[in-house]
Amino acid sequence: MKQLVTLLMICGFLFTGSSSFAQIRKIPAEVTEAFKAKFPEGVNVSWQDKLTVFEATFELNGIKHRSTFNSKGEWQSTEKFISENELPSPVKDGLTKSKYNDWEKKSFVWVGGKDKEQYRVFVEKGALQKKYLYFNKEGHLEKEAITL
Repeated sequence: MKQLVTLLMICGFLFTGSSSFAQIRKIPAEVTEAFKAKFPEGVNVSWQDKLTVFEATFELNGIKHRSTFNSKGEWQSTEKFISENELPSPVKDGLTKSKYNDWEKKSFVWVGGKDKEQYRVFVEKGALQKKYLYFNKEGHLEKEAITL
């Protein structure tokens, strides 16, 4: 039994270790061209195949961004990593008035898409309670997502 468990652990390690470095598909030219057109000043670009979209992580004006494009090269969304000071006043107010006000604020991200704009705040309380909070630009908490 111990040998079976050990074998499964080794196989799992090899699978996860090797798959994190391999692209599943080649990034289509339509996608890279669309990225260059939308973010001509983007530097340090790295791509990941997320199966349903292609994700570019890059820097723009010294700030980390992440954008997704479908396989036709159509832009889907962009995330911009920001500081707490860059949150709009209504979002800061919504966070302060939420039940998560006393949780430690770890990261702040502006998320924009074709029909949306929201702010994602990663908070944690202790070592086990971690959540993503999604606020609209008016400061209303729209969604909470538990993270591991």
